[in-house]
Amino acid sequence: MSSSQTIPPIPVVVLSGFLGSGKTTVLNHLLANRGGTRIGVVVNDFGSIEIDAMSVAGQLGDSMVSLGGGCLCCAVDGSELDAYLDKLAAPVHRIDVIVIEASGLAEPQEMVRMLVANENPAVRYGGLVQVVDAAEFDATRTAHPETDRHLAVADLVVLNKTDRVDPAEQARVEGLLGTLCAPGTPVVGADHGRIDPELLFDRRPWTETRGQLSFEDLLAEAEDHGHDHSTHVHAAYETVEFVSGQALSPRRFIDFLDRRPAGLYRIKGFVHFGVPGHEEKCEVHAVGRFLRFTPGPWGRGEERLTQLVLIGSGTDGPGLLRELEACREESPGQLGPESMWGVLRYVARPAEPEPVAPDSRTPAPGDLAPEDPAEPA
Repeated sequence: MSSSQTIPPIPVVVLSGFLGSGKTTVLNHLLANRGGTRIGVVVNDFGSIEIDAMSVAGQLGDSMVSLGGGCLCCAVDGSELDAYLDKLAAPVHRIDVIVIEASGLAEPQEMVRMLVANENPAVRYGGLVQVVDAAEFDATRTAHPETDRHLAVADLVVLNKTDRVDPAEQARVEGLLGTLCAPGTPVVGADHGRIDPELLFDRRPWTETRGQLSFEDLLAEAEDHGHDHSTHVHAAYETVEFVSGQALSPRRFIDFLDRRPAGLYRIKGFVHFGVPGHEEKCEVHAVGRFLRFTPGPWGRGEERLTQLVLIGSGTDGPGLLRELEACREESPGQLGPESMWGVLRYVARPAEPEPVAPDSRTPAPGDLAPEDPAEPA
């Protein structure tokens, strides 16, 4: 296979949260609204009766595996998880994204470490999403003091069941989450687990994945027909698109990412830096605080462009565009290799397992957005 045909690694997203927070509801919503995206699921139930697995099994076939009988994080080593990821990442399944629904008693930080250390080049860690029950938040913290530690390592927090609290209580919980989460961690409000899948992964248009409409396509069209889109989940978010034929300054772009507002949930696209020795097409993927760059070859005859999509809520779209415009670099060919050091911190090293950061809040420097003032991007 030529380098231009290299298949990108599959992102693995961890969906965590204590018992009753609504993780399975969130997962089922993602599955029901995945469009043409093929989702592989690992359900990590606690106990021998795999209730969560039963609740999602009807939506998936061979693209689901279950690790019953205990917490995934309690495995002696990562070999069992690795085997399941190997299965889902097999080309025959054509999986686009893998979601691990963790047991409510799991230690998300340990799960993230296992994924970061995974040496399978076909998969990559894609971020930790922590689900919180808005109505039971105080009770959950009392019963499970480790809640604070879990929130500190989350890349994105879903404040679920907001329909069960009044606006004042929701604002109070959101303010408290702001003190418990790492600086800049986005908090997405949701009822019945309804968040836009685009916050976590791309959804393929139906026509791109099938030659003709399937039964699933017809159901989706029937449900969508005649609906007022202002009431849909995606109506709560704004999308900003940025395209530049001029290369970006790696230092200024990293500074922009470091200062991105908490309401900016996701960034995706490709960046052209044009620095000598680093002329590759650089894919950027951010979910909440999680950040990853993946360099790759440009297609034959492909124009060197930066193309970004930013998804957020309550953000200043024109202001974001002005900041991105300020990232343009007039003379990228004159920049030295040291200008790329900030970017390279977030590039995986495929030849070896990624190191685990000594800071207990983060799995590795290349897997979370900058959060420690002592270690700027």
